[in-house]
Amino acid sequence: MSDVKRQLNLFQVISIIIGLVIGSGVFINIAPVQRAAGSPGLAVIAWAVGGLFMLPQIFIYAELGTAYPGQGFGYLYLQKAGSPMLAFLYTWTAFWTSDMPSITILSIAAISALDVFFPGLTVNAMSTKILAIMVILILTTIHVRSVKQGSWVQVVLTVLKIIPLAILAILGLFYLRSPNIFIEPQVVEPVKHGIVWLIMMGAAGTVWSYAGFPNIMYMAGEIKNPQKNIPVALIGSALFVTLMYIMISFASGALIPHDEIIQTQGFLNPFKYLPAFSGIASGFLAIAAFISCIGATNVCVMSQPRLQYAMARDGLFFKTFGKIHPKFGTPVNSILLQSGFAIILVFVSQNTLDTLLGYFTFSYLFQNILVYGSIFWLKKRDDYQPSYRSPVWKIMTVLAIILPIPLIIASFSAFPIIGIFFSLGFTLMGVPVYYLFKKRLNSE
Repeated sequence: MSDVKRQLNLFQVISIIIGLVIGSGVFINIAPVQRAAGSPGLAVIAWAVGGLFMLPQIFIYAELGTAYPGQGFGYLYLQKAGSPMLAFLYTWTAFWTSDMPSITILSIAAISALDVFFPGLTVNAMSTKILAIMVILILTTIHVRSVKQGSWVQVVLTVLKIIPLAILAILGLFYLRSPNIFIEPQVVEPVKHGIVWLIMMGAAGTVWSYAGFPNIMYMAGEIKNPQKNIPVALIGSALFVTLMYIMISFASGALIPHDEIIQTQGFLNPFKYLPAFSGIASGFLAIAAFISCIGATNVCVMSQPRLQYAMARDGLFFKTFGKIHPKFGTPVNSILLQSGFAIILVFVSQNTLDTLLGYFTFSYLFQNILVYGSIFWLKKRDDYQPSYRSPVWKIMTVLAIILPIPLIIASFSAFPIIGIFFSLGFTLMGVPVYYLFKKRLNSE
């Protein structure tokens, strides 16, 4: 039986990571982070702290990825840790409640970003949904035909999305003495907080702009020289993303008065405050957001089907997901089925993206907690020989497990409850389904 091949070099891997993590979401998060932190200066520190909070997770990902550089990420690690049921539950939950909805969310967001040019392209418009489906179909066709071709498409999209962000970050350096940055903290709430707590509140708002690093691990079996390239790509990308966010936050805070930022809902457009961009700012940001979301959708279509493929090859998921295309060498059915379900979800989602985000949030955090915990059992295995080892791994693992817990609790307040309950329901449904697959496997 044929298997996937290692075709992705370091440059492509970094492009895939950055292409998913850095998106238009940073322009949505700038205002909430600054509102929470109370001032532009503290907001800049909050973005730095948010990046530091990601490092324990990055270190754990890098160690696990070099120990077992195969397809499947959490499924593979939990399976080897001795818990096939949790491994199945991880994949089942990821497929139904985070991986598939992420394609739907991003494709709809990409098209609706163009409403500056075409006012009818609102989130719920039928024209938006049809165009979102076309985006999914085009990207699916690319990734069925070639992982290498799809990865080079991602390189181009990542470069295009970084250009406007880099322009803003570099121009921000010319405003180092801006009086906007050094104002006293002004919190929206009447409650008085200390400086440290204000920074922590701001850092909590940065979490979703840092999400997405683990997706590259779904396709670790297709990365060349994984023992070297996985830790270099993960740690290097994390440092680059953190630096970019710090510089973008600084530039935005320096250019835009604090009162205007904290009153912003939705996208914040710093470009309209730059003389060279003021006349085209709305269109410029719309195009940047479109490219960003397309790039993130491309990564999801490419990487996520590898998870279901890995489990199907072990007989614990529908066999059709384990098929490799005889000519292209890609997990063809896994890609097609995931995109097909994402297209169905485009039509099923009748409300705003908030419900889908709540649907995504709970399961995403739950899955990753399982992955971090697996390292305690994996280190006891004789074949656990990573080329990279996390510094003070026990502390890093505990931090990686603890930090998402308040966010899980907060998701019940932050998002429509119906989305959370659907996510929880699909997760629990995986338990009896696992035993059905196990029974079928034992009878063969």
